[in-house]
Amino acid sequence: MREADTKTSIGLALPRALAARTPFYYGWIVLGCLCCAGFARQGPAVATLSIFIDPLTADFGWSRTAVSGAVSLGGLLAALVSPLIGPLLDRRGSRLVLCVAVLMNGVALLLLSLTPSLLVFYLLFCIARMNWAGPFDLGIYGALNNWFLARRTAAASIANLAQMLGLVAMPLIAQFAISHDGWRAGWVALGVVTLVVGFLPVWLFLVRRPEDLGLEPDRAAPVIQQPGEAAAAPEPRFSRRAAIRTPAFWLLMLYTVMVYPVQAGVSLHQAPHLVQRGLDPTTAAFIVSGFSFLSVVVTIACGFLPRRWPIRWPLALAGAMLVVGTWLMPEVDTAATGFLAAGLFGLGIGAVLTLLPVAWADYFGRQNYGAIRGLALSTQVLAQATGPLLSGALYDLTGTYEISLRVFTVLSLLSIVAAVAARQPKGLG
Repeated sequence: MREADTKTSIGLALPRALAARTPFYYGWIVLGCLCCAGFARQGPAVATLSIFIDPLTADFGWSRTAVSGAVSLGGLLAALVSPLIGPLLDRRGSRLVLCVAVLMNGVALLLLSLTPSLLVFYLLFCIARMNWAGPFDLGIYGALNNWFLARRTAAASIANLAQMLGLVAMPLIAQFAISHDGWRAGWVALGVVTLVVGFLPVWLFLVRRPEDLGLEPDRAAPVIQQPGEAAAAPEPRFSRRAAIRTPAFWLLMLYTVMVYPVQAGVSLHQAPHLVQRGLDPTTAAFIVSGFSFLSVVVTIACGFLPRRWPIRWPLALAGAMLVVGTWLMPEVDTAATGFLAAGLFGLGIGAVLTLLPVAWADYFGRQNYGAIRGLALSTQVLAQATGPLLSGALYDLTGTYEISLRVFTVLSLLSIVAAVAARQPKGLG
């Protein structure tokens, strides 16, 4: 026990010294670390893999269902490990989880450049995708929700902005490398960026929660309540068992099941869909990045949402934008209509990715966030796994993405109903 305490104390020495000397809240340094991890996370994102589909299928003759299956299998692995990582995250914090995830992804992406067969591709990409869907998500939002309460939405907006910038940059980095030296160079470029950007800040400066440095969430000193000022609402402290008993838990789960097949299914196949609709591959890559850019715009906007607004209404609006975006995609015939459909879709996805982790923390608190979110994340990644597989299978069966896009429109409509019904649970757990 003494040895563990000594290691913990050594690990906190640099953050403690920095927190004592900086004139601002140390949580902003933590947020900077999370932004680096979030940017580095996007190497195995489906939007990035989308750039590799055509060259991989051309070189190896793989079907699009086969390529999509790697995304789905990686999601299944994440669904298995996330409930195990969640309680570990609550005990040990995000530093360990994120450092291991960054290292594993960087190495896996580098080794993908040596891919000789579909089996090796599955082995390496599934490891990277498992980390993307599970450890990265839990680590980033676990730390963020520990450090921020009053400014949680703004902090989540900044963290998601970094992830969206990564989602803009990674496909372009991959496309640039592929156009100059083939798809193998694309994987090398992604692996190097992952390791360079993601590891050192997290290893040096990330701290589990503000209490470890003698601080409080959102501030470097306790706030004294002024006479006549209303007391702040106490923070929820739901256990995982108590959370499962609330309707809000299951409605947020239902919302997750509706939106994440849409997110993953469209993101992976949007580039080949645009090429099939008559656009050249470079234009398709810019539209993919344009969708990510609009996600960035709405991510910034989410940071300005008043905390007093029920979060279920912005989640419902996000579902509505997904409805319109997926409905327009089969009608794309020019670059302009491609940017319009992808832009609306990007607005909806950006809002979902920013606000849904905040909703889990707002509804159930930060004390057992890892355990609760880890369970919910299993559902999320399983839902993500179905989207690409559905799109790929229907394409191989029909030769078009139209049917899958119509299915995604229906799922997006149902997500609006789930969001509106998901009211804040009563009590504090």
